[in-house]
Amino acid sequence: MPWSNDKNSELVERARRVIPGGMYGHESTALLPADFPQFFSRAKGARLWDVDGNEYIDYMSAYGPNLFGYGNSDIDAAARKQAEFGDTMTGPSHVMVDLAEALVSMISHADWAMFCKNGGDATTMAMTTARAYSGRRKIIVAVGAYHGSQPWCTPNRTGIVDDDRRNIITYEYNNIETLEAAVRQADGDLAGIFATPFRHEVFSDQMIPSVEFAQAVRKICDAQDVALIVDDVRAGFRLARDCSWSILGVQPDISCWGKAIANGHPISSMVGSHRFYAAARSIFATGSFWFSAVPMAAGVETLRLIRETRYLEQTVELGDRLRAGLHEQAAAFGFSLRQTGPSQMPQILFHEDPDMRLGYAWVSNALKHGVYLHPYHNMFLNAAMTAADIDQTLQASERAFAELKADRTRIPANENPLVLARLKLAR
Repeated sequence: MPWSNDKNSELVERARRVIPGGMYGHESTALLPADFPQFFSRAKGARLWDVDGNEYIDYMSAYGPNLFGYGNSDIDAAARKQAEFGDTMTGPSHVMVDLAEALVSMISHADWAMFCKNGGDATTMAMTTARAYSGRRKIIVAVGAYHGSQPWCTPNRTGIVDDDRRNIITYEYNNIETLEAAVRQADGDLAGIFATPFRHEVFSDQMIPSVEFAQAVRKICDAQDVALIVDDVRAGFRLARDCSWSILGVQPDISCWGKAIANGHPISSMVGSHRFYAAARSIFATGSFWFSAVPMAAGVETLRLIRETRYLEQTVELGDRLRAGLHEQAAAFGFSLRQTGPSQMPQILFHEDPDMRLGYAWVSNALKHGVYLHPYHNMFLNAAMTAADIDQTLQASERAFAELKADRTRIPANENPLVLARLKLAR
């Protein structure tokens, strides 16, 4: 059927009357091309259907939680089975212990685990634990790094007061000299250092850190007797079956997890080494739904699939195939792509596209041909994808490139003030 977004447009207007802005947070389409759907009706495997019935191969995977495909039968069966016994109860189910044991057995540096709901819950608990351990205040984070939407780390400063950030110091990712300067700035009051597995900020090329940088962070934390915290919420189990920095041969003290650990069921986690057990035990962290059993049962089954299937190798192979195909297509039509980051978590930007008009037009074209790509955020392949999906994607992207070439001189400037502001910030 022909592509349309009439129902979505009607829903957006209704939403604006009862929801501030019509939508908020990272799934808002305020920064996306105007024709991108805001509302969806269903999802299965690697496919997503919007409220107008348009079907897409979805390369966002719900912004990361979908690791084994939407509605994976094994994971959802485990969740339904637990739901028959109970979910949010007066105390946790035994499955909480099962999940903690599974995480500890799989993550090399982990001796214990705590659970919460969102990635920002986990990173905030990690910050609090680091301060409880050290008795100090200062936390070092990379410039532009996203660790959640709490006042200490949100990228939007509206409603945030200076006191919320007073004890946060920044460094340039993968830059040892600026990290050392940040440690000196802490002046003996350092509690911990945050690092993401790789630099995965929006509107920017991704960056894999050097082994030397990771080792330097570890050495500094050891010398200062403070926590090295790896925020693995976005990349966890997408790069390795262990903490992502295990690839670099460096183990953190604490790591934060979420998104994919239960294939979209709402749960996140902080895990840590024995040295930080007493500190973690000493803090107060809780929430009404943090101990719900259904997401934990889904997590146990997800971890089993992580251990026992080729999901990781498969997503890397498919990502490599997609990356190579797009590179060839772009060159054939006279364009040049900046494809950065791990191929299973690709960021795709255009060279010579300062206001991103080319990238925005290209993903909008691809959308009409049944492929949901993102113009400024890294994407996520999932294990439900197949070689046939990649082939279909490349057919759609080829048509999108052809249309982009035909319209190149007529594509209007990107005038979205929110996008232009973020581009300025990214640079």
